[in-house]
Amino acid sequence: MRVGIPKEIKPGENRVAITPEVVKLLAKSDIHCFVETNAGLAASFTDASYTDAGAIILPDAKSVFDSSDVVLKVNPPTLEEASALKNGSVLISFMYAYTIPDIVKVLEKRKVNSFSMDAVPRISRAQSMDALSSQANLAGYKAVLLGGSASGKIFPMMMTAGGTIKPSKVLIFGAGVAGLQAIATAKRLGAIVEVTDVRPETKEQVESLGGRFLEVKSDAVVQTEGGYAKEVSKEYLQAQQELIKKHIQDADVVITTALVIGKKAPVLVTDEMIKSMKPGSVIVDMAVESGGNCELSVKDETITKEGVIIIGESNLPSLLAVNASELYARNISTLLLHLADKNSFHYEMEEEITKGSLITYNGELVHEFTKQILNK
Repeated sequence: MRVGIPKEIKPGENRVAITPEVVKLLAKSDIHCFVETNAGLAASFTDASYTDAGAIILPDAKSVFDSSDVVLKVNPPTLEEASALKNGSVLISFMYAYTIPDIVKVLEKRKVNSFSMDAVPRISRAQSMDALSSQANLAGYKAVLLGGSASGKIFPMMMTAGGTIKPSKVLIFGAGVAGLQAIATAKRLGAIVEVTDVRPETKEQVESLGGRFLEVKSDAVVQTEGGYAKEVSKEYLQAQQELIKKHIQDADVVITTALVIGKKAPVLVTDEMIKSMKPGSVIVDMAVESGGNCELSVKDETITKEGVIIIGESNLPSLLAVNASELYARNISTLLLHLADKNSFHYEMEEEITKGSLITYNGELVHEFTKQILNK
């Protein structure tokens, strides 16, 4: 089997889908890798390191697509990339297919069988394929570092001859994978950490990491799906905001991670809340790619409003490109080896991982969740 790895063309993307280490791993299964020149350079993987691992370096993306039975990517394909894929080939990447209907149509037309890394079911058997979690873990860590760097205060308490410096207060919205890593990182740096999440079952995890869980007193029922909030009532959201108003005024760094799958991110930090915050405090909006949890955040920009620094970095894992690529390469190669052997893919349509991640197959959109969203 011939697997192609093109250079990512999304602006600001430094990751690569396969590392030299994984090239060696795939070679043991008689799977051969074709890598576009400089595909891994932004993540510190040179063409020479790929060649030494057994990969063949090709001069451009077209050569990679033409030479490959399977294409592995980090980001969803552009229209141009989707159109360049060979008819009947296989694509594996992050896709968020419900957000790219035009590209899905191209994949259908070209009979590209596509699998989405963001659709891999979060079950125990698929943990080693869970790229969402591996990348969110790094993003939560980096968000704390960015917040701390932008802040004019240190995180830990420090006793000096000139007096005692009080520890910073960090307020985190959401206790998913990214939020939990943010809690752990902020605590390791010595901050006082408070956390809010619509899912009461996360309280134990938050407290186990040393965070204080801010519990919303409400009779509203929060629906969840796959560990994500699926629906939150207006009444619950209002109760949460009333609770947060009391705590955000004292926060030095605020990190927001709240997402609702298939929908715009909920606005949790309003203009009014920002006006109540201390000058010099920092907001890191990790949901900015999906519309943002902060009412004033701007995608891929750092702005200052009412004396508050608002960071809207949309691709935090890319800022840790070496580790992000290493983890992603292991995730995607594990999925590849689950789905195929050296000769071909085995489309077991009722197998849970295949069914969950397969988006287009033989010219048709087969992913149920994507069909539901796109047909609305």
